[in-house]
Amino acid sequence: MPEQAIQTDVLISGGGVAGLTAAAAFGAAGFTTICVDPTPPVTTETDPGADLRTTAFLHPSRKVLESSGLWERLAPFAAPLQIMRIIDAGGAEPEARLTRDFDASDISDEPFGWNLPNWLLRREMVARLAELPLVDFRPGVATTGLVTRETGAEVSLSDGSRVTARLVVAADGRNSFIREAAGIPVKTTRYGQKALAFAVTHPIPHNNVSTEIHRSGGPFTLVPLPDRDGSPSSAIVWMERGAEAERLAALPEAEFEAAMNARSTGILGPLTLVTRRSVWPMMTQIASSFTAQRVALIAEAAHVIPPIGAQGLNMSLADLTCLLDLCEKDPAHIGEPAMLAAYNRRRWPEVKAREIGIDLLNRASMVESRPLRDLRAAALGALYSLKPVRKTLMRAGLGVR
Repeated sequence: MPEQAIQTDVLISGGGVAGLTAAAAFGAAGFTTICVDPTPPVTTETDPGADLRTTAFLHPSRKVLESSGLWERLAPFAAPLQIMRIIDAGGAEPEARLTRDFDASDISDEPFGWNLPNWLLRREMVARLAELPLVDFRPGVATTGLVTRETGAEVSLSDGSRVTARLVVAADGRNSFIREAAGIPVKTTRYGQKALAFAVTHPIPHNNVSTEIHRSGGPFTLVPLPDRDGSPSSAIVWMERGAEAERLAALPEAEFEAAMNARSTGILGPLTLVTRRSVWPMMTQIASSFTAQRVALIAEAAHVIPPIGAQGLNMSLADLTCLLDLCEKDPAHIGEPAMLAAYNRRRWPEVKAREIGIDLLNRASMVESRPLRDLRAAALGALYSLKPVRKTLMRAGLGVR
């Protein structure tokens, strides 16, 4: 006789940063929640599988972190982002020829956001889930089947168990099993670009300034981290065309440091590599719908964008905030058609608009020819010089209306 299915309000497929946040948020809000992921989370920086990227939580995202009990765990490790600096270094030599600062104090008493390493986020989030009695976190378990009906969804798991859920949340990444099983198509744009992610120390303090340097191939972004062994430290995301990114990743350390110091325009003094280099392919991807029967897509299952302007995870947490809000307002009907239609109506157009904006910014940052690089610098200067435009751009970047 087949084993009885386990019943839950919410099943979350995916235990990355977005999935773990979702599990904490739904569990803290009073919903029985099961979260599964085929790969147990790597929670130490030195592990070969550690995610060395960092995430900047923009301040609208903090609300869901606070309500789920995550923020108090994360705050001691967070580096505030007070100023977003954009440098154009697109002249004949790789040196800053135009610098513009977007200061959070122009629009708020808060910083733009707070930056944390992804491996550390996983460590603290897993610890928080262990404190929540309504959350059952199952690392090392994959979703292997999905059958949906009007009354609910049945999910098969790789450990042989079955779960019936009122709502299935797909947080299982850009190659989402749940999205495919629900029959939702995606549109993907590839840029022939890859991003190198690593951490450095430097002699000049970053003063909580996040800096994006544009030349060609894509932005070179330095994001503040807390001090490391007494030295100022930053996370770097260096976007380049694919072949060049692979060449850089394979360079001996001394040659790589020389290349990154040239590309950084020396703004923080000599940079010293302090972690391994990881390489990530760049793409834009959006699902044709963020819902199907009893299924809601969030995060990279719904949308993928290049890491420009700290938008990626903050769009994901906006998905979660919207979905959770709908569930809390009408807990008797979670996962039902009207609720899912409202979620798709609120999130899809907003994400599509952001995807278009980030795509244009990325293409502008990739330009090789000098006349186009000059045009980019002129456009940045013109936009920045108009204070109402500057404030509008900052609010839009935060997702504040």
